[in-house]
Amino acid sequence: MILMNSVEKNDVVTKKDIRKASIRYMFMACNTFNYENQQAPAVVYGLSKVLRKIHKKDEDYKASLNNHFNYFNTTTWMANLLLGASIAMEEKDGIKSKNAVQAFKTGMMGPLAGVGDTLVWVLYPTIMGSISGYMALQGNPTGAIIWLLLNVIFFFFRMKLFDMGHSSGLKLITALGDRLNIFTESASIMGLTVVGALIPSVVKMNIPIEFKTGKVTLPIQTEILDKIMPALLPAVLTYVVYKLIASKKLSITQIIFLVIGLALVCSFFGILGV
Repeated sequence: MILMNSVEKNDVVTKKDIRKASIRYMFMACNTFNYENQQAPAVVYGLSKVLRKIHKKDEDYKASLNNHFNYFNTTTWMANLLLGASIAMEEKDGIKSKNAVQAFKTGMMGPLAGVGDTLVWVLYPTIMGSISGYMALQGNPTGAIIWLLLNVIFFFFRMKLFDMGHSSGLKLITALGDRLNIFTESASIMGLTVVGALIPSVVKMNIPIEFKTGKVTLPIQTEILDKIMPALLPAVLTYVVYKLIASKKLSITQIIFLVIGLALVCSFFGILGV
């Protein structure tokens, strides 16, 4: 009986496990960043040990890791909330929660990135960095000390965010209950909407060519393509790249170089512009 209780206790995800996962992720969040799945390797590294504790079967463990290797990118601070909640979801429903976890991460990483980028990457370093930098220019070391102390404080705050994500994630799944499928579909729709909205703002393509006959000039981009659909070319390029990725005939790196080569050639001959 004592042995059984010991085993059951070891199987439970503890606060210590959550803190270790948060530290492992924060340490690797930017160190393994790549253009194929961005922060996903850091997510796998951060969660691997706690996921091993959750998934006892090797096949379930591998399936969970492969699921977390999918594309993931958000402000690293905000990622702590998502990853803590993801652990809670897998802790409750095991490998059955795989699709829900992916939909949750995909649907929420965009909105949380908007909040995190504004507060963490713009507001905080601009204000506090300016104050610390001004003090340093005046020969006052207080600015550097304040900057260091703030970063130490925020390090522990980020670990707290991971804890909050884990506890809130458990409450979320408990509240959803049988409505988990509805939540999954809603998160998927949100994720697709966010990705779709990014296309015209991130992908820039323009045809500067103008059709001329006599005194008549007809810009192809503004008078033809934009009239059909704004951002038509970015949408077409995104669709083509998506199909190339889905075909698995080319690697992500090869597709990137293919797009760069196409852009250089078309730009040289004046076919495309920005």
